Amino acid sequence: MKIELKKFGDLLVSRPAGREAFLTIKSYFKPSSPSENIELDFTGVKVMTPSWLGEVLDGLKEEFGERVRCLPSENPTVVESLKALEE
Repeated sequence: MKIELKKFGDLLVSRPAGREAFLTIKSYFKPSSPSENIELDFTGVKVMTPSWLGEVLDGLKEEFGERVRCLPSENPTVVESLKALEE
């Protein structure tokens, strides 16, 4: 299942907005099988902060574990946000 994060806007910048996005994803995006991967697509996102992404990733990983994947992105704010969360 691919989730296009641009559906939540092109400026993804605050922890409360990230929490709201996670709750929306949890409510409306259901994998078709228990083994289906959840792929986050960053296409169309202009700015992303680690706080927004952290809320989404932490929630999804708690819900779906290692099935959560981030698709590659060349957007520097996405790349740096992912790096910051790995530390």
